[in-house]
Amino acid sequence: MTESRAIEAAKRLRKGELIAYPTEAVWGIGCDPFNREAVHRLLRLKQRPVDKGLLLVAAGMEQIGKLLAQLSSDQIARLRETWPGHITWLVPDSAGQYPEWIRGEHPAVAIRVSGHPVVRELCTAFGGPIVSTSANLAGQPEFRSMEEVRRQFGADLGCMVEGELGGFGKPSEIRDLVTGERIR
Repeated sequence: MTESRAIEAAKRLRKGELIAYPTEAVWGIGCDPFNREAVHRLLRLKQRPVDKGLLLVAAGMEQIGKLLAQLSSDQIARLRETWPGHITWLVPDSAGQYPEWIRGEHPAVAIRVSGHPVVRELCTAFGGPIVSTSANLAGQPEFRSMEEVRRQFGADLGCMVEGELGGFGKPSEIRDLVTGERIR
């Protein structure tokens, strides 16, 4: 992806638009996590209930520093062992850093520091984490091609960022940072 493409996508995110982009395993749809209207538009598009919460991706741990400030040194070490990578952690958000439309009915935020170059460039250009949910209708198979995403969601997207999937066969594993339990 060219730097100008990441900058254009970041501008669209700041305007409240939805974007599609490749991730480690499937195509994702994203938006600004702090833009309530954009998040609710994304949820309606996917036919996904708000109480489930949404996953965020970041380019590096520094982009989520305030959230990490609440954690123990052991928890930080656990994150450092797996990031950047294909593991999403449910990180406690006791200080309410992220809005309820991101957390859903949970006291934690699902977040991953991605190793995928397109995702990292997007988050860097945007200046923080972005929503990253699979490009599919809730309960339906995830899309693995740009053409599938364009057919289903094209008219509702501000832009589609070209790129290749990262080579993983399935979406990221999700683990609870407090219990260590594997959720997905």
